[in-house]
Amino acid sequence: MKDKVLASRRYRKRSQLAEIWHRLIKNKGAVAGLFIIALLVLVAISVKHILNYDTQVVAQKITERLQKPSARHIMGTDNLGRDIFFRLLYGTRFSLAVGLVSVAIALTIGTTLGAIAGYYGGVISDVIMRTTDIFFAVPNLLMAIVIVTALGANTLNLMIAVGVASIPQFVRITRATVLTVRNQEYVEAARAIGRNEFAIILLHILPNCLSPIIVMVTLRIASAIITASSLSFLGMGVPPPAPEWGSMLSDGRRFLRGYSYITLFPGLAIMMTVLAFNLVGDALRDALDPKLKK
Repeated sequence: MKDKVLASRRYRKRSQLAEIWHRLIKNKGAVAGLFIIALLVLVAISVKHILNYDTQVVAQKITERLQKPSARHIMGTDNLGRDIFFRLLYGTRFSLAVGLVSVAIALTIGTTLGAIAGYYGGVISDVIMRTTDIFFAVPNLLMAIVIVTALGANTLNLMIAVGVASIPQFVRITRATVLTVRNQEYVEAARAIGRNEFAIILLHILPNCLSPIIVMVTLRIASAIITASSLSFLGMGVPPPAPEWGSMLSDGRRFLRGYSYITLFPGLAIMMTVLAFNLVGDALRDALDPKLKK
């Protein structure tokens, strides 16, 4: 009985952030996902200092083309003699950068519009939400294709396209969350002491809406990576010879019959990255849900 009381006291003394972290790491899927993400980030940061981009990543070596996995080339070589393992490692930089930057764009714009719509309501909310509905009616990939076609195919425009296509999700979830907290006592108290509306939204409302937004961020990063890879596969993403995973899949599709490893390894990289972010997102949703506290 005494041990239970002590454990209960330690649990109450634990900060909210530590409590969330404690529940998160109890989820084996989340731990696996965090490990994969940490490994990907480490690779993305260090690969530029380990590999020479011009000679080891994009240089064509026709005499070594289409070599199957071996001790010299762990994942084999592509149709231009480039080492797939080196290109896969370097491609981590592009895929993570596109995923993170595009979601940052969507988060900034979508959260701002959603908070305004939820806080003010009325005509402002109607205009924002009906515009959002129009964008939401168009599939993300199709929307991104239209934007890339209009702006041109390069890495920056790819980030913008994927980010804009993800804005409606953030607008909806932010507005829905703001609606639940805008009439709480602490918001009324902030109004009573003369806080301006910008400060109320930024300092009082949005901090209490973070839980679903954080979960949405992790899940949208996975979707953004898939969308970016799809655009690169179609030739509308990161321009060659950059080793983006989607473009590597596109390069290898002509050799599926005899050299399937060219597409196998980039496909596995995309799958594992998306799976890792989804595992973390699902675990965060459970960890941030107060109803699941034990």
